[in-house]
Amino acid sequence: MTSTGSRRTSGRDSSSGPARAGRLPAAQTDQDPTQRAKDICLRLLTVRPRTRAELRQALLRKEITDQVADQVLGRLDEVGLIDDAAFADLWVRSRHTHQGLGRRALAMELRRKGVADDVAADAMATVDDEAEEERARQLVRKRLRSLTAADDTARVRKLVGMLARRGYSEGLAFRVVRDELRAAGEETDLLDGPL
Repeated sequence: MTSTGSRRTSGRDSSSGPARAGRLPAAQTDQDPTQRAKDICLRLLTVRPRTRAELRQALLRKEITDQVADQVLGRLDEVGLIDDAAFADLWVRSRHTHQGLGRRALAMELRRKGVADDVAADAMATVDDEAEEERARQLVRKRLRSLTAADDTARVRKLVGMLARRGYSEGLAFRVVRDELRAAGEETDLLDGPL
């Protein structure tokens, strides 16, 4: 049994382990830095659209120099593979529609992705007050169905908290929750008074 065990480990270790591990980094270091940077960017862009800042960070993590990164990103921008405005528009539509995020949360996400504030503002302009309020109402209606056993205080706290976490303003959150509770026939005095 020991001879079989030693054959298995010696066969794997000597033929493929160290030799393979040594070849991969050598192939990467032999590659032209510009071509390597292009390959990294194109690989990332095939997964999903990315901002210029996201691609730059990825290149710097892979030890691509600033000069090469700027050159490659400039070329990708010229040919239209990087477009922060289009990215922001798509991001806002998707995250508002599918995740139910409000404008405040969308602005923070775009900032983290490296989108300029003016570009982000243009993209978020597609979500007007009416659309944001309607999406908040949809979220409250959906969540309200699962909160039938909770008391008034817990229900209000959970609904307002859910909207706040998704980037809706406090005033909008309280107004929508009050209106939707009344529409569902669940009067509560917790939300009475000015907001």
